[in-house]
Amino acid sequence: MLDYPQIDPVAIALGPFKVHWYGLMYVVGFIGAWWLGRKRAHRLGLTKDDIGDMLFYGALGVVLGGRIGYALFYGFDRLLAEPLWIFQVWDGGMSFHGGLIGVLIAAWLFARKHRLAFFQLTDFIAPLVPIGLGAGRIGNFINAELPGRVAEVPWAMPFPGMGPEPRHPSSLYEFLLEGVVLFAILWFVSRRPRHRGMISGLFLVLYGVFRFAIEFVRMPDPQLGFIAFGWLTMGMLLTLPMIAAGLALMAWSRSQPVDGARAEPEAAAQKTGPQA
Repeated sequence: MLDYPQIDPVAIALGPFKVHWYGLMYVVGFIGAWWLGRKRAHRLGLTKDDIGDMLFYGALGVVLGGRIGYALFYGFDRLLAEPLWIFQVWDGGMSFHGGLIGVLIAAWLFARKHRLAFFQLTDFIAPLVPIGLGAGRIGNFINAELPGRVAEVPWAMPFPGMGPEPRHPSSLYEFLLEGVVLFAILWFVSRRPRHRGMISGLFLVLYGVFRFAIEFVRMPDPQLGFIAFGWLTMGMLLTLPMIAAGLALMAWSRSQPVDGARAEPEAAAQKTGPQA
C-alpha cells in the first residue's frame, strides 16, 4: 500500500487570489493542443492564428458543455431545486460527455465559419484532446477526486476522507489510458492520410472502451450510485453510445474521401498574404 501524496490543491496564493492546480491543468491542456495544432495547421489550409481562434471556440465548448452536462447528467435534482447552482463553478463538477457535446457544437460553428467539412475538422481535433484529458485527471488526483474502489494491489492507497482502506488510484489509470495511451495511438495513426471520419470514430471507440473499463474500479458518483444491475454507473451508460457512434463512424468513413496529410500550404499563405 502507498501513501496518498499530500499536495495543496492551491498552486499559487497571493492574498485572496488563489490559483488551483486543477485550473492550471486546463491551461496545460489548451496550451498543448494549441502548440501541436499549430504544427499541423497546414493540413486544413489554416493559418497558425486560426488555431488560436479554434482553441477559443473549443474552450467555450469545454467549459459550458462540461458544466451544463454535469448539471444535467449528475446533478439534475439539485439543478431543479437550485437553478442558480449551475453558475457556482467553484463548487466543482464538470462532465466529459457534456464537454464533448460542447466541443462538437463549437467545431460545427468553426467549420462553418472556415468552410471546412465537419469531420475533417474533428479528425484534426481528436488527437489534441487527450492532452487536456490527461492533464485534467492529474488535477483530479491532486484534489483527491474520483476515488477508486477498495483494492489489494500493491499501488493502492487510502483516499483522504474515505477511511484507511487502500483504493485504486482510478484518476491515475484514467491519466494513463485517456491521456497518454489515447494520445499516442491517435497521434501515430493520424500521421498518415486517413478516410474522413476515421480518426474521430477511433477516438470515440477508444475513449469509450477505456472509460467503461475504468468505471469497474472507480467509485460511482455518490449522489447517483449504481443506476442498474448493481454495477452499471452513469459513466458507463453515457459511454455506450460513444462506442456505438464511433464504430458506426469508422464504418461510414470507408466511403469517404481520404484527407491528405499534406494540405495545401498555399491556402494558408493566401490567408496571410505575402511574407516579408
